Amino acid sequence: MIKYTKDTNNIVTLTLDMGERNVNIINHEKALAFEAVVDHLKDQKARHQLKGIIITSAKKNFLEGGDLDYLYKVNDPKKIYKLAQDLKTLYRDLEQPGVPIVAAINGKALGSGFELALACHHRIVLDDQKIRLGHPEVKLGMMPNGGGTIRLMWLLGIEKAFQILTSGQSYPPRGALELGMVDALAKDEKDMIDQAKKWLVENQGQSRPWDDPERGKIIGGTARKPDAARRIQALSAKLIAETNNNYPAPLAILNTLVEGSLVDFDTASTIESRYFAQLVCGTVSKNMTKAFWYDYNKIKSGLSRPRGFGRFRPRRVGIVGAGKMGSGIAFSCLLRGIEVVLKDISKSVAARGREFVENRLEEIVQEGKILPGEKIALLEKMTTTDKSAEFETCDLVIEAVFENKNLKAKVLREAEVHMDEYAFYASNTLSIPITKLADSATHPENFIGLHFFAPADRVHLVEVVKGAATSDETVARAFDFVRAIKKTPIIVKDNWGFYAARVQNTYILEGITMLNEGYSPALIENMGKQAGMAKSALAMADEVSLEIVVKYEEQAAELYGSKYVQHPAVSVCRTMIDELKRLGSHKKEGFYQYPENENPYIWPELTEHFPSTKESYDRKKLTERLLFAQVIEAVWCLQEKVIGTVAEANLGSILGWGFPAFKGGALQYIDDYGLQNFVDRCEVFEKRYGQRFSVPPLLKRKLKSEHKKMTDIEPQG
Repeated sequence: MIKYTKDTNNIVTLTLDMGERNVNIINHEKALAFEAVVDHLKDQKARHQLKGIIITSAKKNFLEGGDLDYLYKVNDPKKIYKLAQDLKTLYRDLEQPGVPIVAAINGKALGSGFELALACHHRIVLDDQKIRLGHPEVKLGMMPNGGGTIRLMWLLGIEKAFQILTSGQSYPPRGALELGMVDALAKDEKDMIDQAKKWLVENQGQSRPWDDPERGKIIGGTARKPDAARRIQALSAKLIAETNNNYPAPLAILNTLVEGSLVDFDTASTIESRYFAQLVCGTVSKNMTKAFWYDYNKIKSGLSRPRGFGRFRPRRVGIVGAGKMGSGIAFSCLLRGIEVVLKDISKSVAARGREFVENRLEEIVQEGKILPGEKIALLEKMTTTDKSAEFETCDLVIEAVFENKNLKAKVLREAEVHMDEYAFYASNTLSIPITKLADSATHPENFIGLHFFAPADRVHLVEVVKGAATSDETVARAFDFVRAIKKTPIIVKDNWGFYAARVQNTYILEGITMLNEGYSPALIENMGKQAGMAKSALAMADEVSLEIVVKYEEQAAELYGSKYVQHPAVSVCRTMIDELKRLGSHKKEGFYQYPENENPYIWPELTEHFPSTKESYDRKKLTERLLFAQVIEAVWCLQEKVIGTVAEANLGSILGWGFPAFKGGALQYIDDYGLQNFVDRCEVFEKRYGQRFSVPPLLKRKLKSEHKKMTDIEPQG
């Protein structure tokens, strides 16, 4: 598990090789192996037979965090607190044998793994852009538990540590060096070990600043300093404004930093353990871990991918349409080393797409994620053209042109002529059924929908839409392509709005309905944000466009026939479109006004047409209406097999349109709320607001079953 070697200079190298896993992790059981090693190191020091320690790894990673399965299942804060304290004791014993220690980081060091590196006196990392270092715990509603919060504060200061810890980012080596998270880079493993040994020989008698009364001061000072206190107040105010107090982890990190700066190191570490235990046992952490760990890994492992087909590895991708969407897809492909052919009506238009890609690549060069030379190499993989013949050697072609059936059919026919029998074609439509578009295809079995979300270069979700004639092999290959560009694929039925747009539309419509009921536009927008939505309802309506919002309702009416009940928001949309000619952000006029070079603001004349008559409001009722509308529609989608699994419904809702991550996704919301409580509340809303809040039969059946959690209906394997 831990290989121990000593050279003739009494420098010990500890090589981590934990169990049969592909990666090293540390948990309450594996920490025991460390304890025996630390005891031996202390003995060696006492005998004057130890001058330094190097910690490195035999695996591709250095050390990646703790045991999430254990943390997710345990609900006893005392157990979690003890786990954190035990890990801190281990790292403290390691950094205090009285000899210098170097972390020779030859792979990923994340979470508790990076805390081990921080417990070393010096950190050297391989200069490999694939390596990532840092603390992503906040993304799971947690925080460091091995003293990482306190060590970063001492090394970098309160504000810098706060930014690193609450961003959840994992940094490449050069970015980490620039921030001060590591001390040096190495060109290869030999250079790394040579540097480590040289540093150990030259830096005997090392102590940590928090253990040295003479030189030990927190960078930038403690929270007692008046100027620091003012900056901390500003951080706190900004944090609350951004999170609406829905995410306790960032605030717990800030509190730990502030309180920890006022006491000694070990007391500060105890404070960290208490906050950590509180977070891990809270519902927010459980919900976020469920979504971003369990649900994500189920999808990633191919939960819904058709079986029996080998993995597809895209080499060259054609894209029709060099607008923001097509260019964003091109960037996503290039970033993963896939060749791209970007076509538009003329070479000059296609060149604008290349310019977009080049600018985005430059952005990530500045962020330290790739090197300038890598940017040049990636751009060499891109071809811009106005000729469909360039698609001859492409493995797939993706259409990303305007939302017009005739135009999409035209570019399909032009591309298909030049594609070989092994290639497949994908449409990025958001509102036209894939089955209808496939009517124009020579090989409809090779035709599929790949619905990217704007902006395509930044949003990590893609809906894989299977048409009536789409083969399972094409679905599997499309799934593999999305995974190849490091995005999350969810497989959806070719139904109106697919999954994401269909459910998102209910949020938009409920917000518009509230406007019609006499609630002020500002209140509606604030309630959406306070509920935890990434965007407010009226702003999202403008972004989608009111014409598309109504189009989805028209498609629903066509599907459900006599069972369809028109949503009360439709009349408002009609007034906005037909009478007021305000169609949305693409026309610079919708519920919001969009002045040039200024932030959008709610159209001042909106209340003249839809007067604000409500003088009081029930905050809980408004936020629940906005969320329940989405959750109910997500259940209908599961019942109608528009979406196949709970995992895809949950993660799709968070990544697709910004459903509150702290709730764990649209279906996890029911488990968080309690199934019986949710059904009861739906019945109250149905009596007051109508059929759209009726309880889907799936939930009624679930209520009568033995297991009353949405997770229990997840198909296995």
